Amino acid sequence: MSGFMHWFKSSTKIKRWIFLILIGIILCCYGIAEILVLKEISFEQVGKVVAIFVVGFVAIVIGLIYINKRTLEVLIESTDERMENKKNININSLIFNKKVYDKGPNIVVIGGGTGLNTVLSGLKNYTSNLTAIVTVSNYGEEITNSRRELQTLPLGDIKESIVALSEKEETVEKLFNYEFKRGRLSGLEFSDIYFLAMKEINGNFEDSIIKSNEIVNMIGKVIPATLDEMKITAELANGYIVEEKSRIPEVVSEKLTKINRITISPANCKPAPGVVEAIKKADCIIIGPGSLYTNVIPNLLINGINKAVKESTAIKVYISNIMTEPGQTDNYSVADHINAIIEHCGQGIIDYCIYDTGEIIPEFIKKYNLEGQDIVEQDVEKIKGVKFLQRNLSMVNSEYIRHDPSLVAGSIIELIYDDLKYQDKQNDPQYLMLNTKLQEEKRINKIKKAEEKKYKNGKKEPKRVKRGKSKFSNKYRERIESIREADEKARRKTERETTKRNENYVHTKGDKQIKSSKMKNFGNKGRRTKTKQTK
Repeated sequence: MSGFMHWFKSSTKIKRWIFLILIGIILCCYGIAEILVLKEISFEQVGKVVAIFVVGFVAIVIGLIYINKRTLEVLIESTDERMENKKNININSLIFNKKVYDKGPNIVVIGGGTGLNTVLSGLKNYTSNLTAIVTVSNYGEEITNSRRELQTLPLGDIKESIVALSEKEETVEKLFNYEFKRGRLSGLEFSDIYFLAMKEINGNFEDSIIKSNEIVNMIGKVIPATLDEMKITAELANGYIVEEKSRIPEVVSEKLTKINRITISPANCKPAPGVVEAIKKADCIIIGPGSLYTNVIPNLLINGINKAVKESTAIKVYISNIMTEPGQTDNYSVADHINAIIEHCGQGIIDYCIYDTGEIIPEFIKKYNLEGQDIVEQDVEKIKGVKFLQRNLSMVNSEYIRHDPSLVAGSIIELIYDDLKYQDKQNDPQYLMLNTKLQEEKRINKIKKAEEKKYKNGKKEPKRVKRGKSKFSNKYRERIESIREADEKARRKTERETTKRNENYVHTKGDKQIKSSKMKNFGNKGRRTKTKQTK
């Protein structure tokens, strides 16, 4: 009974179609009754009865179609774990998730660090044919107690990529980063224990990482770029050599120079099994974003990977960084980033470059400026042979400027979609899936933006239309408000400092007055003593 009553909840949106079907039945019955009751009927009455019957029949058909459509949507909302925003699902989601999802484009993402994981988090909503080729290059850095005790490989980036591709991201992240606090396991991280156990079971780290795809319930798979103990070495412009990855930014800043070239040792590092095969099957290869000289370029220097990327017929896309990185890419522009990759890896490594619009709130840029960072300059006209796409990619997360996973993924998928359209593959399952999903994402984003505006700061905004506002004012309203808030905070801070100075002045003046009065009293006391002695 409770299951039956579920259909009549307001959230299911089914009552309206049941009501429409009832109206249709009533109209059809009325039309039939009119024909049966009347002994004589004119053409005018015939037209009226037919019109009523047709309207009723159409209402029944429409009601049945939409009640079945909505039933399927409710089924997805209750059973499909992949959908995050279940309230905004429509029937297109059923087509996407249940039939064509596994036939999505083959995408390979090469890199490491936060940038790689951002791209993976967004792309896993579009296809399950996703492969992350991740750097294993923490050699030479300080080894954690957990790694020293268990003798495990530096799998930090591998771990984060597995987390990014898992369906329950937050839960898996907490589990993998958990550090035991007591007992014989004190100081050990769960991820190190897990990978060691998987190695003992499967015989090697490679299989332990690949088998994790099933155990952690991941979308796609993670493969280490190499299983060799790869070490990154930097040659600076002044000839100085830095052999520890972690010290590269520090030494560059100390020597007031820049990185001339990055090398890996041993130079004959071999790609891990499955890496080259994944690149050959790819429809799209994503490079970056991430630390240019320590995460992006080193992967491309591994024997076999560079050649496989160049020979691949896939779309090769570089996602440019939004901000420069101290000690690595100081004062670098988009062109400088691409030139560095081409100088190390040769031509044919990048077809497209997607870069941010650079429309970021000034207050956050000032904060980065204090740390020696700035926006990556967009001098795209200096590069030939690469197609550039300017897109809105940035977001502010906990006062940090980051790539937005959904915006980055949407830009990549649109590029693949346009390429399929250019190849006249409108009937290809990939094209149909991407078209459906892109339209769905746009609809959901539109709803989200409307809700954010409606319930900003926990208050429902009035539904009146604001007139007299310019296009600039509407576009940059939030940024203007942010600047005003920052100015207000600065004004309050100045007032507090002024008040504090005044209070200190009053206290100091009071202390001086007290001291002066004490001195006077002491002087008067001395005079009284002298007077007594004189007497």
